[in-house]
Amino acid sequence: MADERTGAPDSTAVRTALWRAMHVQVDTPPHVFEDEIGLRLAAPDADWRRRPDMDPDTTRGFRAAMVARARFIEDLIVERAGHGVTQYVILGAGLDTFAQRRPETAARVRVFEVDQPGPQAWKRHRLHELGYGVPDWLQLVPVDFEASEDWLKQLAAAGFDASSPAVIVSTGVTMYLTEDAIAATLRQIAGLVPGSTLAMTFLLPIELLDAADRPGFRASRDGAQASGTPFISFYSPSAMLELAREAGFGDVRHVSGASLAERYFADRTDGLRPSSGEDLLLATT
Repeated sequence: MADERTGAPDSTAVRTALWRAMHVQVDTPPHVFEDEIGLRLAAPDADWRRRPDMDPDTTRGFRAAMVARARFIEDLIVERAGHGVTQYVILGAGLDTFAQRRPETAARVRVFEVDQPGPQAWKRHRLHELGYGVPDWLQLVPVDFEASEDWLKQLAAAGFDASSPAVIVSTGVTMYLTEDAIAATLRQIAGLVPGSTLAMTFLLPIELLDAADRPGFRASRDGAQASGTPFISFYSPSAMLELAREAGFGDVRHVSGASLAERYFADRTDGLRPSSGEDLLLATT
């Protein structure tokens, strides 16, 4: 959850940004994904790299998984933009920095970052404070999910064109939602115009993880429970594909974490590989 006093993003969003920066700072080149702007936005304490959840050795699999999914999403956006898609929607945007890192691509599309009002106001302030600003093609769309606001209506009010295809991305969100909430979101996106694409991550049941990754997964799950944001939804790939089909998607695909490891890490000599546990649904209307 976001900090209710300051509106700052939640610990998960900050951790993801810091892991992305850690990849640049501690892993050997070539880097799968380069992002230190999220670190600048988060502005953690000077000793942030000494945090237990930043340990370069024990968290390297999680760090690699974060940069793998980020790279996959970015490759997808660049590919779809090259085919004429002009709208990119990020649900639960957190400390996403696509607009700041890739302005030449982002300026060819309209980028809609959807998040809770507090974190959105906080991020807007930080973007101005750091000199990035908020260009016309970037819309920070505040949606109070806890008050059950309709994110599609808020999106339309921010200038989203429902008659034009879009790429919708949701990463690191479904594990906190009920199946009913996930199904409702899938139905909304499946109702968008033909040619729209959804990329959404989901957590696997622990029995589908590599044995070596299960202790770390349990620790992550227990930490989320202790912080008041428990993981409540887990899906096998077949179950997630079926849920998307039932929602109305015509073309659904499973993108495994293992396939991302092969795509982005196969030639590395340092042994860096993503941990198992999170896969992607890629669905097209």
